[in-house]
Amino acid sequence: MVEPAVARKRLQWLCTHRSMREMDVILGGFLEQRYETLSPDLAAAFAELAELEDPDLWPLITGKKPAATPEQAEVLQRLREARVQ
Repeated sequence: MVEPAVARKRLQWLCTHRSMREMDVILGGFLEQRYETLSPDLAAAFAELAELEDPDLWPLITGKKPAATPEQAEVLQRLREARVQ
């Protein structure tokens, strides 16, 4: 099992070293400002989304493609809300 601190550092790296600068800002900002408020299920969904390549994730964030799970849909909605504020 991966230590929580190691998993968090990996997630931080995934969120801030993207091929699209916009994704660095969106995911990195969300991780820093709102990740701690997520339930374990939503945190897992966020981690799954962060593992996706930018060309696969961008349509999900923009709402052009539906989420694979209800948890991912909730996280994506929260990402969109965070972008607006």
